[in-house]
Amino acid sequence: MNSKKSTKFRLFPSGVKSAPDFFRGYFVYLALTALIIFFSLASPYFLTAQNLFNIGRQTTAVSIIAVGMTFVIINAQIDLSVGSVFALSGMTSALVMQYVNNFWLLGALAAIAVGVVIGFINGWVTVKLGVPSFLVTLGTLGIARGIALIITDTKPVLISNPAYFQLFGDSSFLGIPIAVIWTLVIVIAGFIVLHKTTFGLRVFATGGNPQAARFTGINTHRTIIASFMIVGALAGLASLQFTAIARAARPDLAAGLELDVIAAVILGGVSLFGGRGTIVGALAGSLIIGVMNNGLVLLGVSSSFQEIIKGIIIIAAVSLGKKK
Repeated sequence: MNSKKSTKFRLFPSGVKSAPDFFRGYFVYLALTALIIFFSLASPYFLTAQNLFNIGRQTTAVSIIAVGMTFVIINAQIDLSVGSVFALSGMTSALVMQYVNNFWLLGALAAIAVGVVIGFINGWVTVKLGVPSFLVTLGTLGIARGIALIITDTKPVLISNPAYFQLFGDSSFLGIPIAVIWTLVIVIAGFIVLHKTTFGLRVFATGGNPQAARFTGINTHRTIIASFMIVGALAGLASLQFTAIARAARPDLAAGLELDVIAAVILGGVSLFGGRGTIVGALAGSLIIGVMNNGLVLLGVSSSFQEIIKGIIIIAAVSLGKKK
């Protein structure tokens, strides 16, 4: 008996049934490609290796934190404190090195620990006290920023450790900026944890249907707290990149960074209602913001118009890519 294998031609990948589905499913990548083509035609400097590496460096903080924010938003939560955590972690790293023999490893661990602790507080208060996460993290946004200003008397703290600069700063490996390498490492690690591990399945289950997740034995509270700790840790790690490049930490750093991070994640197709999203999509969303920032500067657009154009493009992108 002969068995015939199906040779039916598929125009779209599995699960994508029509052109509108394809457009919405891959919108973030189509939008990124369109922006790259547009700025390449508009400016002869855009599509050069040096400028592309510049985009990679400029988007490092947003890309790294967006990986953690993807976990939080798939859990149907949000974290508005990452900008302030970024500033406080950077200040902590610089102060620890200043007071403990310029010990860069201790400074780096301290920065990440600050993010983990604040992430734990955000998650614990959200799930144990039942306070909406946007209110909890709005509170810790102000608290972390205030602490960063108080402990330094609003002054920057200089960093003078060559090893710190080499590992996190403006150095390169095989011609690739170290900041870009850090971004790729975190994106790959985030992809594996979210899409290839049991914890990742619990994140999707918790955000998609928390009641059903609890019935299947998933500790949803623990999953949410862990996700907040991840984004906190990554905010601390991202601060190391910035302070190493700037060779100083400032308490007023990264005001509004959380908005770029959230915009990148939403642009990347992560649902604000939870249960859906990808790490690669979040990275693409981050690159869209980076390409827009870089391209508009090359075209000589004023900063005021840049904000307006970015806002319009983000709203249009989210609206057009929204699933019905």
